[in-house]
Amino acid sequence: MSQNYYHTCCKSVGRPVAIRTHDGIIHRGIVHHVSRSHVILRPLPARGLGGYGFGYRRGYGRGGYGGYGHHWGISFAAIAALALLPFFFW
Repeated sequence: MSQNYYHTCCKSVGRPVAIRTHDGIIHRGIVHHVSRSHVILRPLPARGLGGYGFGYRRGYGRGGYGGYGHHWGISFAAIAALALLPFFFW
């Protein structure tokens, strides 16, 4: 199943998505980068708050995943569901 998520994410770079992991957490963001094992998301801008909302998380280690800062990575093995969001959603 993670192979399907990989191909879907590769086609969705730059598009907003919602990813639910096996532990029930829903991550909403824009697909920034896709590796063979992870998808890197950029948080969606907060509506009406003039910046990023509560989605500030770092990926792996102190410097984030590959130094991307406000981006976070999700392993394909942890993904339970992936949905493409319409652009008017954010």
